[in-house]
Amino acid sequence: MDYLYIKALHVIFVVTWFAGLFYMVRLFIYTKEANEKEEPTRLILITQLTLMQKKLWYIITWPSFIATFIFGPWMLYLNPAILTFPWMWLKLIFVGLLALYHLQCHAYYKQQQAGIFKSSSFKLRLFNELATVFLVAIVFLIIVRSTSGLVWGMIGLFIFAALLMGGVYIYKRQRKTMADKENGNIPPETLNN
Repeated sequence: MDYLYIKALHVIFVVTWFAGLFYMVRLFIYTKEANEKEEPTRLILITQLTLMQKKLWYIITWPSFIATFIFGPWMLYLNPAILTFPWMWLKLIFVGLLALYHLQCHAYYKQQQAGIFKSSSFKLRLFNELATVFLVAIVFLIIVRSTSGLVWGMIGLFIFAALLMGGVYIYKRQRKTMADKENGNIPPETLNN
């Protein structure tokens, strides 16, 4: 019975960790874009967004990260036989990569808190989709638990990642076109096409 309680807590904190990661990178994007606005809008937005980042990062995301890495190994301790399955090792590799993603988010957080905006909003949008790729991989490995389906799962994962990246690229082009139209940078004869 203890195992099920630990598993439930692990799942809860994984969900809140992902929620924090997804929203945090969106805040990085909004903060980067706010930095390009004129004053006083820039100062107002940056102040609010960096405050939101700080609260999200230290009240939700970091505690969820820590709790995930408490309850996950605790489950493995209670049920070590699960480590005999290749899918579990692959899942742990993806979790390790997700932890590195989290640490990269922390680096972005520290930069933006210091007023440093090295990455473009497009790069941050692509980075944001990487968490989705990790989520899909981890969930499929946990639910399907198949070693024979790992190859097809990885192919599907790469196709899914490519579709996500394509969607981000299309979104970027549409935003640029809309901005050009608003700024009058597109000749009137092309607006009807």
